[in-house]
Amino acid sequence: MTAAQTGPAKSGLTDRALNWVEWAGNKLPEPFMLFIVLFLITGAVSTGMEMAGVVVSVPGSDEPTVIKGLFTGEGMAWLTTNLGINYIGFPPLVTVMPILLAIGIAQHSGLLAAAIRKLFGSAPAWLLPYVVGFVGVVSSIMADSAFVVVPPLAALVFKAAGRHPVAGLLGGFAAAGAGYSTNIFPTSLDALFAGITTSVMDALPGFEFTAVNPVSNWWFNIVSSLILGFVAGFIIDKLIEPRLRRQNVPVDEVAVEDAEDSAESAEQMRAALTPKENKGLLVAVLSGVLLTALILLAVLPEGSPWRNEDGGFLPKSPLLSSIVFIVVAYFMVVGTAYGVIVGTLRNTRDAVAMMSDALKEMLPFIVLAFILGNFISLFNWSGIGTWIAVTGAAGLENAGLTGFAAIIGFILLASVLNLFIISGSGMWAIMGAVFVPMFALIGYEPAFTQAAFRVGDSATQVITPMNPYMIVLLGMLRKYEPEAGLGTLMARMLPFVIPFWLVWTVILAVFFFFDLPIGPGNGIFME
Repeated sequence: MTAAQTGPAKSGLTDRALNWVEWAGNKLPEPFMLFIVLFLITGAVSTGMEMAGVVVSVPGSDEPTVIKGLFTGEGMAWLTTNLGINYIGFPPLVTVMPILLAIGIAQHSGLLAAAIRKLFGSAPAWLLPYVVGFVGVVSSIMADSAFVVVPPLAALVFKAAGRHPVAGLLGGFAAAGAGYSTNIFPTSLDALFAGITTSVMDALPGFEFTAVNPVSNWWFNIVSSLILGFVAGFIIDKLIEPRLRRQNVPVDEVAVEDAEDSAESAEQMRAALTPKENKGLLVAVLSGVLLTALILLAVLPEGSPWRNEDGGFLPKSPLLSSIVFIVVAYFMVVGTAYGVIVGTLRNTRDAVAMMSDALKEMLPFIVLAFILGNFISLFNWSGIGTWIAVTGAAGLENAGLTGFAAIIGFILLASVLNLFIISGSGMWAIMGAVFVPMFALIGYEPAFTQAAFRVGDSATQVITPMNPYMIVLLGMLRKYEPEAGLGTLMARMLPFVIPFWLVWTVILAVFFFFDLPIGPGNGIFME
């Protein structure tokens, strides 16, 4: 049976459901306009609640919170005097931007791509699916670049090893997408999530909770990355590749670009590293080891200024407050070391250009942050966030939904919304504003709610037509199957979605029921 013949067989309930998702998603406004609408709705509702004299009492607080309306004299004065502060003071900007500059050097110097190629090129054929699975999961360190770098490289090394290139192509994309919210390394996404989580807790003034920083989910992320990488490899090895061979999907490209473009593409996507690149990787690793030694020399001695008043590091200390600096230092040092050796970073002008390129890639978020910061600030200032948190927590307690069942419901909601709202920062701003304070009132640390969101935020994004990189992947797939459609692609992504969702939820359940720390100084339950 040919690839063309398999296409029509995919029609039916699944196709209709996916078509509906695409139709409904296209009806949603762009994220910026979506938050303008939410801002105006919040303003109108808060004004109505103030006119109705609504107040709410936060457990443990002596003073009730009075709902304040945006469309009042006080509200408009607040908006006009705080518009810029709400934007510039948006916590994710404080953490994301420095980390982004450093990752820009590591990425644009070629270090991250070289590390991926090294891992791919050194793996034996039998291990390749698992290497692709692991690398795909942790490739989110490159942000959205992972979706266009990992799949073609995986296809290349699969073919070179005598395996089916389309299995590598699909597996690399699925691992990068379905595991996007986790990584063994702290990334700019961790900083973004932590900033939003911290900002929405302003809805509960005076409420004590463990501070959230870019490594607050690190232990959970490390375990998740390793296990999900293996799961992705298993699916590629045991399900995807055998099925592709049964369907006689071609292993050679059918549609080849012109010779000049083909040669350039092959040069960019080659798996083997040059001697200079190998040397660059070695120097980068050694520079990272040296930096680690310097950090340990600074923080381990008794009396170190990076220790807390008790002489330790947990739950709070200057060391944990220096996480952004440490992450920036690592990426800056190893990226610079690699770039100097291979010649991609020759002077400070090159470094500035690399950091500028990294900022250009984040410009949509920097623009979106303007309305995000003002929306969350309004949510907190008006008291609506407090009212929703208290009312929702009381409702959950009255219904007896305060255990892990409530967390599963939260993950399911995130998974469904992820089909329509592909922006992780946008969706977390919406869900975090409601659920982080609400779950805090029933006893869950904000960092744990953030960890639960990661599960729902990733798995379903590899089957939604709202994901713009699905179109990019479809173009890559059509080099092997010219008549493949979006339905064909989604059908091949489905085997990754449910296993990832279930396994990741089980990992979260293990942390929950054994009360394991999810990151340095961050637990699950309020003390």
